Amino acid sequence: MTIYALDHVQIAMPPGAEEAARAFYGGVLGLTEQPKPSNLATRGGVWFTAGALKLHLGVEPEFRPARKAHPALLVRGLDALIARCTDAGYPPVPDEPLAGYNRVYVYDPFGNRIELMEAL
Repeated sequence: MTIYALDHVQIAMPPGAEEAARAFYGGVLGLTEQPKPSNLATRGGVWFTAGALKLHLGVEPEFRPARKAHPALLVRGLDALIARCTDAGYPPVPDEPLAGYNRVYVYDPFGNRIELMEAL
């Protein structure tokens, strides 16, 4: 047995919030929506991709945002993405420096923490 890669990351979202997820993850962050398989689409939620990245938002009936746990997304053009987030009403929050990266946190429409990192 060998674990060799990460297939996807799933983040929880509240029921009925797919349009807000599309607006933030697709519209602000620029990820591409991937159609969910028909047998899973009935559960709600939205799936996104960008290159090898697969980010799934799944409906959690008793949703609570992830304030500490988070995915860290590698980006190019962090300053431009910071401006887009700010303009859309999602102001990024700086954190302690991390060697080799510029990085910030942003909170999605549901309060989940997302880290945006750009290699120096």
